[in-house]
Amino acid sequence: MEHKAIKGHIALFAANILFGLNNPISRSLIPETISPYFLTFCRLVGGMLLFWFFSLFLPKEKVPIKDVILLFFAAIFALSANQLPFIVGLSMTSSIDAAIVITLLPVMSMVFAFFILREPISSKKVVGVCIGALGAVVLIYSSYHIATGTRNMWGNSIVFSAVIAFSLYLTLFKDLISRYSPVTVMKWMFLFASIQCYPFFHAELMQVSIQSFDMYTFIRIAYVVIIATFITYILLAIGQKVLRPTTLSMYNYLQPIVASLAAVAMGIDSLGIHQLIAALCVFIGVYLVTQSKSRVQIEAQENNHQDK
Repeated sequence: MEHKAIKGHIALFAANILFGLNNPISRSLIPETISPYFLTFCRLVGGMLLFWFFSLFLPKEKVPIKDVILLFFAAIFALSANQLPFIVGLSMTSSIDAAIVITLLPVMSMVFAFFILREPISSKKVVGVCIGALGAVVLIYSSYHIATGTRNMWGNSIVFSAVIAFSLYLTLFKDLISRYSPVTVMKWMFLFASIQCYPFFHAELMQVSIQSFDMYTFIRIAYVVIIATFITYILLAIGQKVLRPTTLSMYNYLQPIVASLAAVAMGIDSLGIHQLIAALCVFIGVYLVTQSKSRVQIEAQENNHQDK
């Protein structure tokens, strides 16, 4: 495995661990302490400020107007059309249903990569995606003995639209992301997403009373903004530069495992065989997907065969 690929896998592994830890932390904030809309707005605006601030200390990259426009649309798929619909959909369905819908991310990424990037759908890739999904589903069903919320086809459909949006981002904008540093990409995307989402958050922002927040609330919000947004999206961009969309999305299966283990560490859950089975399935699935050949590798092999 090339050094760049190893770097990409490490970045994605770390990002999804931090994303997984974000789940119980965010759940401890919403909806009792703050609204999910306010927390999402904090992520977008906080991320924007951090990315623009740190860009001042890095070599300046010139981004042509054409690419700035593309980054505007990338922000729609990666942030605005992903985070906002997920929150709305989650409020209309059960946690179990929403978590299972999210496991479709690698499947949709594989399908879009096939039609848009002409990446082959090999049997090894299909088996890997299915095994990873099985692990996630086993963990989700065993973690929630009683579903909370109500099952709602409309809510599930909205969550699925968020999955489709992020899958399209991973597929459509891979070349764009690879041309610039992660900070340059994210500072523009978070700026545009903050502008795009503000009309949806305006009413909620007018009702927030920050004076009522205690230190513990500020610490949790800081984790969500600094660790689970700023750092994780840098790591995500690093992985997106060098790895295929399906491989990248496979790491999404780590999040429910990390969230479950975090719950064990916090004393609100116990470690069982289901967590171990889920983890094994995810790692086997990621391995099989990474071992499947890309379109470039297949074309290179065919050319070598013809030369011989």
